Amino acid sequence: MSTAVADLSSLPAPAPDAQAHSERLIARICAEIDAGCGWLGFDRYMELALYAPGLGYYAAGARKFGEQGDFVTAPEISPLFSRALARQVAEVLRGTGGDVLEVGGGSGAMAADVLLELEALGALPAQYCILELSAELQVRQRDTLAAKAPHLLERVCWLNTLPEEGFRGVVLANELLDALPVQRFVKTEKGAQARGVRFVDGRFHWATAVETLAVPEHLAALFDALPEGYVSEFCPAAAGWVRSIASMLEQGVVLLIDYGYAAAEYYHPRREGGTLMCHYRHRAHPDPFVYPGLQDITAHVDFTAIAEAAVDAGLAVRGYNSQGFFLMACGITGLAQDHDALDERQQVMQAQQLRQLTLPAEMGERFRVIALARDYEAPLRGFALQDLRHQL
Repeated sequence: MSTAVADLSSLPAPAPDAQAHSERLIARICAEIDAGCGWLGFDRYMELALYAPGLGYYAAGARKFGEQGDFVTAPEISPLFSRALARQVAEVLRGTGGDVLEVGGGSGAMAADVLLELEALGALPAQYCILELSAELQVRQRDTLAAKAPHLLERVCWLNTLPEEGFRGVVLANELLDALPVQRFVKTEKGAQARGVRFVDGRFHWATAVETLAVPEHLAALFDALPEGYVSEFCPAAAGWVRSIASMLEQGVVLLIDYGYAAAEYYHPRREGGTLMCHYRHRAHPDPFVYPGLQDITAHVDFTAIAEAAVDAGLAVRGYNSQGFFLMACGITGLAQDHDALDERQQVMQAQQLRQLTLPAEMGERFRVIALARDYEAPLRGFALQDLRHQL
């Protein structure tokens, strides 16, 4: 996800109809706050802000991805991202057969480019399934595929729920886990106390619950080293998502790509404000209470928690890497067009895209790739240059 960090005062005001939409969502959230005696857990606030039917950010019809949306993801930056990813997908499909399931299809750019590269590699699956709950995004994905890969559209199907047990092949999710609702906490002398939401003087505010939270076991091991007043989050929903994927996977590999850290880095004492971040019209800021329903709300992924949930669900962790090293191991530089075949503008654009996807100062280090597998023992090429599982 690519955005620039913004001062809140620089955020552009929404159009009147968008503001009215946000106010309807505010009223919906306030009704739950009133039902909860004036307090709402942040995880529920985030769930409503993003997914309330017809009102939440991902449940309404506003454009989210690309230059006209709020952020740009790697598949929109360059087809090279998806083509390199497809090299890894093809390797697994040759070993397992089966299909591809993409969870959260974004604009459809990744599906189109992965399919085109799989076709070039002679590794097309019978079906490429996209699990997408947003009707608006399903339409956009279909339009993207019809424009970029019309002859492959018949292989694509859209799902509203996970497939039944017995799925074989590859599961892909790019920038999905960061949008799952998180529980916020603050460390006090009492322990980890939940941070929630109140509505006062026409605006949402942070509020701390009296009760303490039971934190995940791997966080509890790091908790004593955190200073009092330390604020962060954890995501029970992510573990539940991994369990759901594991329950339907008979054989194959799950590739999750997102920004995040292993637990020791995620809960470093110096990261005292957590990782919560919002995205609005290509500006990033930390306030989740600005324009509810009109902005994305995210938190970095705790990849240690993902790995532990996978192992508990019977999956093996087969690799953990930075996006940059993963893409290079999958041959992204070899997929780039020959320099001499491009004009000067195209040369500059391609070089910029490669830098943005792979360099440590760009997305190359901030984004990580984790591979989870069942009944698949062959080496995965994306982790041949580097494998950081020891950090988990």
